[in-house]
Amino acid sequence: MKLRLGLPKGSLQEATLLLFKRAGYNITIHGRSYYPYVNDPEIEVILMRAQEIPRYVSEGVLDAGLSGYDWIEENEAKVIQIAELVYAKQSNRPVRLVLAVAQDSGFEKIRDLSGKRIATEFVRLTERYLASHDTKANVEFSFGATEVKIPDVVDAIVDLTETGSSLKAHNLKVLATILESTPRLHANPKSWSDSWKRAKLENVALLLKGALAAYAKVGLKMNVPGDRLQEVLKILPAMKHPTVSPLYNNGGWVAVEVVIDESLVRELIPALKQIGAQDIIEYPLNKVIP
Repeated sequence: MKLRLGLPKGSLQEATLLLFKRAGYNITIHGRSYYPYVNDPEIEVILMRAQEIPRYVSEGVLDAGLSGYDWIEENEAKVIQIAELVYAKQSNRPVRLVLAVAQDSGFEKIRDLSGKRIATEFVRLTERYLASHDTKANVEFSFGATEVKIPDVVDAIVDLTETGSSLKAHNLKVLATILESTPRLHANPKSWSDSWKRAKLENVALLLKGALAAYAKVGLKMNVPGDRLQEVLKILPAMKHPTVSPLYNNGGWVAVEVVIDESLVRELIPALKQIGAQDIIEYPLNKVIP
C-alpha cells in the first residue's frame, strides 16, 4: 500500500522540500519530472500547483496534500485538516490574503468598491468576502502580475503578501485582510478513515511539526564547576528544565545541556563564560518533538 501525497510546485516548493528533508524525508527531483523519488517506499509524491492540490485531495485523486489554507478555502475543498505548518517561502510566519488599492485611489471602505473591477486568483474567496460586506463588484481572474494592473486595468486586487514589500513597491495600500494563510497538511476523508493511511499521515505530521519546532532553536551544552551551577541555572532558559549530570572522574564539575531559542545565544554565551562555564558547545537541531 502507498500513500499518494501532493506537494506544491513553484514558489513554496523549495521551502517544502527543505522542511521534509529536516523531517527525514529526502525528496529528489529528476529533471522536469512531477514524480520525484522519496526515501520512503510507502509514499508516492506528486508535484503540482498548490492551487490544485486541495481539489484533487477532496476528489480522492490524492490521499493527502500540502497546500495553503487560502487554496483550501478557495476550492471549498471538503478535506480533513491534519496539521497547520507555519512557514512560507521567505519566512516562518503566515501570509495574508489582502484587498489592496492604489494609495491615491480615494477608496477607504469595502463598499467603496461596489461596481468596481477587482483582479485576483481567488475569485470565490473574494466574492464571498464582498458579499459578507454587502458589496458587489466585478471580480475577474488574474493570471499573474496582479499588482501592476492597478490603476490602469482594475480598481483593486486581492493577492497574497508575505512581507508587504511588493505592495509598497507598487504604491498600493491594504484596504482589508481577508484571511491569514499557512500551509496545511490535509487528507481526503475516505483516506483518513483508512487506519493504515491515517497512522502514516499522523507520523508524517509529527515529524514535520518537529522539524518546524527546531527551526529557531539550538542545543547548548557546557561544563560547569559545581559551586557555580546555581548561578548558571539562574540565567539559562530551557524548554522544560536543563539536564545536569556529573562529569566522570572530575569531582565537583557537572555537564549542563539545554535546548533554547537561537536568538538568545549571542548574549548568553559570554555571560555563561563569565560565570565560569567551560567547553561551551552550540549545535543545530533537526527536530524537536514535545
